[in-house]
Amino acid sequence: MVFGTAGLRARMGAGYSRMNCLTVIQTSQGLAEYILKLDDSPGRKTVVIGYDVRKNSKQFAELSAIAFINKGFKVFFYHDYVHTPLVSFTVKLLSAAAGVMITASHNPAHDNGYKVYWGPSGCQINSPHDAGIARSILDEDNLKPISWNTVDLDTNPNLQIVTAHVLENYYEAVYRLAKWPEHVHAHTSFVYTPIHGTGLVFMKDLAQRLGYYDDMIVVEPQADPNANFPTVEYPNPEETGALDLAYATADRNQINLVLANDPDADRFAVAEKVNDGWYRFTGDQVGVLLASASLAAYSSETGDPPSETGDPPKKAVLSSAVSTGMIAQMAIDEGFPHEETLTGFKWLGGRAMNRNDVLFAFEEALGYMWPAVCYDKDGITAAAVFSRAVATWRQEEDLSPWGKLQQLYTRHGFFESMNTYFRSIDPATTFTLFEKIKQFGKPYPAAVGDRKVLRWRDLTIPYDSANPPSYASTLPTVSDDSPMITCWLAPKSQGTYAGESVALDHGVRFTVRASGTEPKIKLYLECQSRTSQRAKNGAAEVLQHLISKWFNNPGLKVEPKYRRMVSGSAEKRVR
Repeated sequence: MVFGTAGLRARMGAGYSRMNCLTVIQTSQGLAEYILKLDDSPGRKTVVIGYDVRKNSKQFAELSAIAFINKGFKVFFYHDYVHTPLVSFTVKLLSAAAGVMITASHNPAHDNGYKVYWGPSGCQINSPHDAGIARSILDEDNLKPISWNTVDLDTNPNLQIVTAHVLENYYEAVYRLAKWPEHVHAHTSFVYTPIHGTGLVFMKDLAQRLGYYDDMIVVEPQADPNANFPTVEYPNPEETGALDLAYATADRNQINLVLANDPDADRFAVAEKVNDGWYRFTGDQVGVLLASASLAAYSSETGDPPSETGDPPKKAVLSSAVSTGMIAQMAIDEGFPHEETLTGFKWLGGRAMNRNDVLFAFEEALGYMWPAVCYDKDGITAAAVFSRAVATWRQEEDLSPWGKLQQLYTRHGFFESMNTYFRSIDPATTFTLFEKIKQFGKPYPAAVGDRKVLRWRDLTIPYDSANPPSYASTLPTVSDDSPMITCWLAPKSQGTYAGESVALDHGVRFTVRASGTEPKIKLYLECQSRTSQRAKNGAAEVLQHLISKWFNNPGLKVEPKYRRMVSGSAEKRVR
């Protein structure tokens, strides 16, 4: 088990490669010592600790607390489970040196993790702190536990239970973002599920404050915290079947909207009943909806002083390099600043801190961030902001979320994604795949299938064909164990549409990267076109080629919904 920018995440059990009491104490002692080496002033000797509903989470949190106390720290401790972004928020609010959240997010029930936030911002750790902490953990003095005793932890003078005042500050920050305009009264019923996790308490509290508590129906079999996640195979709202109980609850109550969080409530998912069937929005689609809503709300309610021209200052939107290109097109069409970062909120949060003009940031994996609240993804804030948006769209435009999305597509173009993953248990298989890709051409392949490669970016080298003569990438280099390659493909050859000769689509972009937290290789693929069907066709064609030619390795297991493509069956293309 190696400490990285995601902290630790692994199966619980005995041994140094597992999450257990010993490895948690060692990690906490190493982190504490690293903080002290950078700055041992009294103001820096504070840490915030929280935990989720998983097995052993509370015990791991208590052991972490005693380890920090033994190093001379004051610990602000959440006495009950919390959602992950609340720790990030608390670090920022209290200007603590660091925050620790015991969670494995949406991983299987047998996993747990140790997530670190850096103070005073509350952003996730990044280089060089990750490597420095890892070295500190392995220091001989930190490998030997100072104490295992948590019996008297509650009465220790250096442990302070986080008060209700902090939670009130969090609710107020979310309220300022998500309060309904005075003229909006269009309530929409929805079903909510926390998938056995932390979200329900916080969701209810905010719903009461924002005035839509009576609109919410909870999925009762998934309402109470349960570390076994008994009703789902994987407690991840992105996974097939995870929202089935929510759909059934909505059908019984004749409700057309479902909102969901993952177990630590840092992710947010949306589904709507469209044409008698349930449609789960992709993370990209929710991202552009939230971006549109947040920008519209800021434009109409900003309290910022006007610029020299008399117009309100432009607020920026950030997205990760694997998220939809639609947000970049929206930025061009509507005139707001947009910037891409590497994948993960350590990058999005860090860039938001440096820019100071960021209103909203997102990535396709159901993560949405508002720096006004915290520098990490926050599924509870996302649910609150989305509820405001739904009410506003319904009252002002008579549109549901699906209808609003179609309006945005009509205005900015249709972007259809076919993202998937391949399970790769053996790291050697992952290495072999990326070496194979590099052999397709030097410095990159001329074509993928029958599409010309327009641009090629390999962040491991790093190399970007769009930046001659140095070919340097504007994004940071990634490590060899997290390779990431992005390819831009030319539009499909000319065809006939409405009697005129036009391109069938506007091109395809895809990224292949090794996950830093799971044994997966992830593929992010998107096609842009004038119509939804043509964009889907373009994406399906390229995906079929990649599965059959690039990922044809018996050590790789494709996501179930695309296994039909392994046997060579492609979607019927519409001309």
